[in-house]
Amino acid sequence: MAKSNDGEIALPFPILIGDIGGTNARFALLIDAFAAPREFPTIQTAQFDTIDDALQRCILDTTSIQPRSAILALAGPIQGDEVPLTNCDWVVRPREMIANLGFEDVLLVNDFEAQALAVASLSESDREQIGGGAETYAASRAVLGPGTGLGVAGLVHAQRTWIPVPGEGGHIDIGPRTERDYQIWPFLEPIEGRMSAEQLLCGRGILNIYHAVSAADGRETPLETPAAVTSAALAASDDAAVETVSLFSTYLGRVAGDMAMIFMARGGVYLAGGIPQKILPALRRPEFRAAFEDKAPHNELLRSIPTYVVTHPLAALAGLAAFARMPDRFGVATEGRRWQK
Repeated sequence: MAKSNDGEIALPFPILIGDIGGTNARFALLIDAFAAPREFPTIQTAQFDTIDDALQRCILDTTSIQPRSAILALAGPIQGDEVPLTNCDWVVRPREMIANLGFEDVLLVNDFEAQALAVASLSESDREQIGGGAETYAASRAVLGPGTGLGVAGLVHAQRTWIPVPGEGGHIDIGPRTERDYQIWPFLEPIEGRMSAEQLLCGRGILNIYHAVSAADGRETPLETPAAVTSAALAASDDAAVETVSLFSTYLGRVAGDMAMIFMARGGVYLAGGIPQKILPALRRPEFRAAFEDKAPHNELLRSIPTYVVTHPLAALAGLAAFARMPDRFGVATEGRRWQK
């Protein structure tokens, strides 16, 4: 097996990289450190009983190149030899992958760890800046991903190395601040008696806000899906939907500002996940950035930190590819998360 310059074992090529979510799984194959990733069609997890079955039928049976290694990004904590996915029935068993699928080396990482790896080197064409602030290159960054849930990760720069910091920051408490917040808060659906950021800043959170806004004003709630609410908001065809997306942008700005201070993210705060790209016109409005900067006594600090929407269609795979090519550049922890033949 190859060794990196600092003595750490690098994964041998060809390397299969994968971003596995609750609904979809995306894979690409890296032949070597210089080749462009070969992307495979997106897999719907519900169509396969196991991840091994999906890999065999959709990847290994469709290429003459046998991957020697796999780096897989999973939603959820990684512990033990059996790792269940949070939002689908797959269970990842690296030892069985090595025994049955021909891999020599399997590394599992958190899904937002992969997003954090990506933002170390996104090009200008793969991100859109929202508001002011200037990027400091060799500085820490933060990533938030409103989608099915709310993912949060940090990327710390130290000793010329990018160190991803996964966590469960999407479950921090969030509370009301404005008069309007206090009007709608009694109608929001909590989780076990408290309001977490994820109860508001994800797909079901959009509906949570929409129902609360409507209840506070005594309105009906004809819109039944997050997509319907965001579409109506962007089309300005439903007043409650317009306010919902405005409030969503405000709450996202507040939490993003909190993460910027926690990580001292002078390198920027990045919005990944499915929702920010869909509501870009709303995020360009003043509410998001105003809430991000409204952090007295540190307003000036927040004004100096840039915020971006990640527009790369496969950012997590890009992050995994960067790590696979140049493991020395990243301080990715492998203890308890790597299995070798």
